[in-house]
Amino acid sequence: MSNLVEIRWHARGGQGAKTASTLLAEAALSAGKYVQGFPEYGPERMGAPILAFNRIGDEPITIHSNVENPDVVMVLDPSLIGPVNVAEGLKEGGVIVVNTNLEPEAVRQKLGVSGNYTVATVDASGIAVATIGRDIPNTPMIGALLKLREFLPFESFMERMRIDLERKFQGRQAIVEGNLNAMRRAYQEVKQA
Repeated sequence: MSNLVEIRWHARGGQGAKTASTLLAEAALSAGKYVQGFPEYGPERMGAPILAFNRIGDEPITIHSNVENPDVVMVLDPSLIGPVNVAEGLKEGGVIVVNTNLEPEAVRQKLGVSGNYTVATVDASGIAVATIGRDIPNTPMIGALLKLREFLPFESFMERMRIDLERKFQGRQAIVEGNLNAMRRAYQEVKQA
């Protein structure tokens, strides 16, 4: 399938991976893309490891399974590196984006795998605390993703995010602006190696 981007999100319950995959899918759909966005839960409790997935393409998507060979891996909780092989199945030339204040080369060493892929880091938790007031790294991670794989124009995406966030957080404009600022900061601050 041409121009299909597959994304796998690794997080813990409560970090917003499911919400991130949904927001990303809704924005891509608004941009005229074909999309999928869905979670996979283990034990459904706060702090338990979870997976979420996206597929975004220019043609109808006929695959209906979890993303086994992602183009992009998003890691919202760096403590999952080690206990979980977050790089498993990553396509050649793919990208791993990790929420951490470490440099990309240090994360590459922690991953302990070799291959032709990009490792990117962004302090999504720090950005979230500064802009939203809570350590929920999902929206900053979306900003970093769009910098590294711009399958949607960033400004168009941000316009769509404003609409979606205003609907989700009616009357709570500070939360809307905080999330938008978080995405912008992560877009600017993500590092790659």
